[in-house]
Amino acid sequence: MRCEVIAIGTELLLGQIVDTNSAWIGEQLALAGIDSYYHTHVGDNLARMMDALRITLGRSDAVIVCGGLGPTHDDITREAIAAVMGAPLVRDESLAQRVRERFVSRGREMPLSNLRQADVPEGASIIPQMPGTAPGLICPVGEKIIYAVPGVPYEMQEMVKGHVIPDLQKRAGSAAVIASRTLRTWGQSESGLAELLAPRITELDRIGNPTLAFLASGIEGIKVRITAKGGDRNTALRILDEEDKRLRAILGNLVFGVDGQTMESVVIEWLRERDLTLAVAETFTGGLLSARLTAEPYADEVLRGSIVLGSDETVSELLSTPAWPMEPEAAAETLALAACRLFRSDTGLAATVVARPPAPSTPAVSTVFLSVAGGNNAETRSMRLPGDRERVRQFATINLLNLLRLRLAAS
Repeated sequence: MRCEVIAIGTELLLGQIVDTNSAWIGEQLALAGIDSYYHTHVGDNLARMMDALRITLGRSDAVIVCGGLGPTHDDITREAIAAVMGAPLVRDESLAQRVRERFVSRGREMPLSNLRQADVPEGASIIPQMPGTAPGLICPVGEKIIYAVPGVPYEMQEMVKGHVIPDLQKRAGSAAVIASRTLRTWGQSESGLAELLAPRITELDRIGNPTLAFLASGIEGIKVRITAKGGDRNTALRILDEEDKRLRAILGNLVFGVDGQTMESVVIEWLRERDLTLAVAETFTGGLLSARLTAEPYADEVLRGSIVLGSDETVSELLSTPAWPMEPEAAAETLALAACRLFRSDTGLAATVVARPPAPSTPAVSTVFLSVAGGNNAETRSMRLPGDRERVRQFATINLLNLLRLRLAAS
């Protein structure tokens, strides 16, 4: 069974909104074991929508059309599907009454244009779920099928999960399940990971199941996605578990988390497990590190406090020393230790920077000094980061958290 996705809306082509619906639908299809090879964007134009539908039906068994089911003049998905089916639109009076009742229940008067949402291609049926005023459609075209769902995400998701996916699985007559897991890594480039995993990738290409894919995600690191297919969910998960172990044996401490875990969520979890507290002293990162930490649940259980420092006078007052400014490496270490003392924490974090103005046609490069303190000692590392100030702030923050993670892993 092959199913494609067509997202309707000129605003998608103009970049006015981002199409998250197709990504979500694609994920649900994969998890259900339904192959999906193409996603298409089409503007609000009847002829182009009809062309897209015919092309899709020519190479796939099913299509999910998302959007264009509203009451306004540019909502013409119903018309396009009816034309491809070679069927007229027929007003469903029971459906019209359901639309009216939606407005009455909200204490609003229904515009007459909303009755267009009760127009259904002859031979089509309605998706049972109807969380909004736009009904979803199930439209047979010979031996193939078109599902039309609204563009409003929560309405679309209820219909796809409640009816479309189960109906596709029934039509496919297959119980195959696809499951995936993403290993989150930090400290190696995408090409570097590919080299480390090259022998395993070659072996998996021969076996065919599971498969690996890489996704570079900026300050969130490189993601290694494992995808496994099995006759049932337990089989697919067992294959994932086995491959997970093999990859971790190769990658070691490069792997910091799984799926939705972030570097800060992992650090907070490990601090909680070890009953350790944390304090932060920030200069050029300007509160970014503290913001990432406090956005996580349970941060208040480990973060004793944070302070953002600006002028040399402020730093000197905090440190109670006239020996400021000092060399950046010593400054990072001194600030991390000061954070521990100030907030009476087990661990302290700090970073300082030396920015080098870019030469003509040469990108800016900054040297950052990252320090993790504990007790009366601190571990400090330097690294050169390219890019503007915001990029340096972001990468310094995630690298500092990673330095703490590695220190905790070694303890």
